[in-house]
Order: sequence, then C-alpha cells, then structure tokens
Amino acid sequence: MDKILKAAKAIALARRNRAPLAALDHPPADEAEGYQVQRALHDLLLPQVGPLVGYKIGCTSQVMQDYIGIPHPCGGSVFQKGVHESGAKLAAADYVRVGVECEIAVRLKRDLAAGEAPFTAEWVGEAVEAYHPAIEIVDDRYVKWETMGAPTLIADDFFAAGCVLGEAVPRSSVPDLKAVKGRAIVNGEEVSHGTGADVLDHPHNALAWLANHLAAEGKGLHAGQLVLTGSLVKTLWLKAGDKVRMELDGLGTVEAEFT
Repeated sequence: MDKILKAAKAIALARRNRAPLAALDHPPADEAEGYQVQRALHDLLLPQVGPLVGYKIGCTSQVMQDYIGIPHPCGGSVFQKGVHESGAKLAAADYVRVGVECEIAVRLKRDLAAGEAPFTAEWVGEAVEAYHPAIEIVDDRYVKWETMGAPTLIADDFFAAGCVLGEAVPRSSVPDLKAVKGRAIVNGEEVSHGTGADVLDHPHNALAWLANHLAAEGKGLHAGQLVLTGSLVKTLWLKAGDKVRMELDGLGTVEAEFT
C-alpha cells in the first residue's frame, strides 16, 4: 500500500473513532503531498460524511496565520452532513475538541472551471450568487496540533468539521465586504471581532486563491458550491453547554449551541 493511502487510512480511522491523532508513521513530505492524502481521505470518508458540497479556506487572516504558524492559505473540504442551519444544537461529544470561527461564506451561481485560470478577485466575485454569515466548526483532532506540520494538517482537511449557516444574502444587496465587521459572541459575551478586510484584504481574494489552487490540480469550483472564505477572528475553543452567535454587519447573524 502506498504511503499516500497509508496516511489517509490512519487519518480516516482516527476520525471515525474520534480519537486524537498522534504523528503519522508516514506523514506527507510537503503540502502538495498533503493535498494528495486529503483527496484519498475523502474517498474513505464519503460514506460517513456525504457528498462534497464545497470548501473551506484556512489561514487567510494575519491572526490565523500567526496562530497556526503558516504564512499562506490552506484548503479543506465541506461535506453535506457537516452543514447545519442557524439555531442548530450539536453534540460537543461528536468532536475531539470543538472550536468555532466567524466567517463570510459564499454560494456560487456558476462554475469556475480550471481552464479559466488564473482567477482574480473581481472575476470570482462575479460568480457569487449569495453570501451567508457563517460559523465554521473546526475540530482539533490531534494529540498536539502545533507539532503536526502543515502537510499533515492539510491532509486532514485543515481542522474542517462543518459549518452553521445563517440566511442567504443575495449579492445585489450585500454591503462592502471589506468593511463588514464580525463579532464572535460566546454565552452572551463578545469575545472577539474582526473585519472582512482581515481575510486576505477581501474575502474574494481568498475565493480567487482557492479557484487557482484547485485549477492547478485540474479541478474547478461548481455552481451551488459553498466556500467558507476564512476566519475574521482567532479560533474559539468551546466546551459542552456553550452557545455561540456570530454577528456580521449587513449580513446578519448565525447561532449554534454545543450540548
């Protein structure tokens, strides 16, 4: 069995068992190999997570790059069973160590095919149908994530564990995304805030990065897919009983409770 599949199987086993992952016996050598493992992992996980419905982009803000120690964006995936509506009550026990991030999510109205690359922020912005205020759910599935290294974190979908979406806001009525202020409220208390400009200077820059990243692998984005563009705030780690609310000016609010 090749090294890519071995790594994918080790990660899939840990995810199915909700067991913290220690260092892999055969970790991916670099980020390109990390994405190969990620694709192999998806094939193993599909029966339990449902079809791929979109992507998440990690490390798009300075606060997150500093926190994770990776100076550029990284991609992960969003699966059907991980997408919830605002007001969702989710069991904290379904995660190893659950955390949340405050995000602007986009829904695409048309395909962004690999052959159209290179993509610019303006170009991908035209392909957006609507935006959602979003809580990205992340899961620290590691014995110690700080020692795992970017290739392994990428292989395991870069902490992705789903999302909670607020009401869609059509592109025609969306405010200047750069100026959108996001507030993270846990148990009624504001704990953090950021703005759309914190996400690579504009969330569409993150979307363009993802489209170009996928195009380099010969893949495209598709109409109807969801993209979480990156966190406006540093990850907030939660405990059972926590109630979370994200308020994004002009985009609305989204709430979840971890029981």
